[in-house]
Amino acid sequence: MAEDYYEILGVNKNASDDEIKKAYRKLALKYHPDRNPGDKEAEKKFKEVNEAHEVLSDKQKRTRYDQFGKAGLGGNGNPFGGGNPFGGQGGSYSYSFNGQNINFGDFDLNDIFSSFFGGGGFNRRNRGRDLQTSITIDFKDAIFGTTKTINIEGKNIKIKIPAGIDDGQAIKLSGRGGEAPEKGGEPGDLYIQIRVKPHKTLTREGRIILSEQHISMADAALGCEIEVETIDGPITMKVPAGTQSGTPFKLSGHGVPIRADGDRGPHIVSIIVDTPVKLSKRQREILEEFRSNTSKKRGFFG
Repeated sequence: MAEDYYEILGVNKNASDDEIKKAYRKLALKYHPDRNPGDKEAEKKFKEVNEAHEVLSDKQKRTRYDQFGKAGLGGNGNPFGGGNPFGGQGGSYSYSFNGQNINFGDFDLNDIFSSFFGGGGFNRRNRGRDLQTSITIDFKDAIFGTTKTINIEGKNIKIKIPAGIDDGQAIKLSGRGGEAPEKGGEPGDLYIQIRVKPHKTLTREGRIILSEQHISMADAALGCEIEVETIDGPITMKVPAGTQSGTPFKLSGHGVPIRADGDRGPHIVSIIVDTPVKLSKRQREILEEFRSNTSKKRGFFG
């Protein structure tokens, strides 16, 4: 087990009771064994999170822990107690998991377990199976969002994919999973993992879109205008004289939208200056003359 309970929950030592409760709830849902069957690392995290919450949610235990660490908790530092998991809607609850009592503090078990089981606390017998599937979408659809229809167990389900979703993320559709085995039960949930096709010229890092644009030595030295492919279509961009290879240029508002406010990130264009491999006689003469003049200037000022 990790030693620092605050670190386990991802809160600072001045965190309020409400902050501790919210952090615990989030992590308990994330690492719960029903969501991570067979995942030993998740089981370990789940135990750590519950141990940390049991101490930090109790004012007396938290005070002793702040002063003396685990030694202040007595015994081997294990804070878990007993409890009746069926003793009502409120209060402190615990249940056994791999021989260890896991305490849920003052949460309503029917509330917290509804996130896993679709309601009904520990009664899972009359609930349908959770289903999983995956779909592949185009790069542009991931940026702007789209609607897809999939077929699950003979049913057509329309999925609204939000703008800005990234490769590997998942969408949960509550109640769209397997049917309950008996009448009056609740259906399971449906989880759709999103796969995004790579783009030929564009890549993505979070809210930023990246691309490279090749120009000649002459264009880099003299300056030019180039056409850049963006997710919104081609855009004309000015490259100033003297641009060096690797110089990035930012096209504001042409990146990935942020779901919260609708604003979009930038598109970063990196200029790559191509060095010619084959030169005509005239081209070589011009470059030789340029190099000669450059060397003279350096000598004069050096």
